Amino acid sequence: MLNARDKFLRRKTRNRVKLAASNEAAMPRLSVFRSRNNIYAQIIDDAKRQTIVAASTLDKSLRGKLKSSGNKDAAETVGKLIAEKAIASGIKSVVFDRGGYLYHGRVKALAEAARSSGLKF
Repeated sequence: MLNARDKFLRRKTRNRVKLAASNEAAMPRLSVFRSRNNIYAQIIDDAKRQTIVAASTLDKSLRGKLKSSGNKDAAETVGKLIAEKAIASGIKSVVFDRGGYLYHGRVKALAEAARSSGLKF
């Protein structure tokens, strides 16, 4: 029997393999990490193996603005912030990497906020 962590790692691996196969243009990857209290997003250039842009609920610019850092509103704010930073650094399109998380809740809120702020994926 697989426990929850093993299932998560399988989903994560399956998602990453599909992203690598479909990403022929070598676009940067928007990776999302969700903890119980915070949400993090970073845009990664896999060819250079470095983070280009990052945003999270722990950013100094967001600390006073958020009532809670672990809800959908906070995820939307981080999505807008990551899109603004990406566009400012010249990135207009990315590949969305949800990791092993299902596409709903905070992950979906972050993705839709980034899309509505001008990031294409």
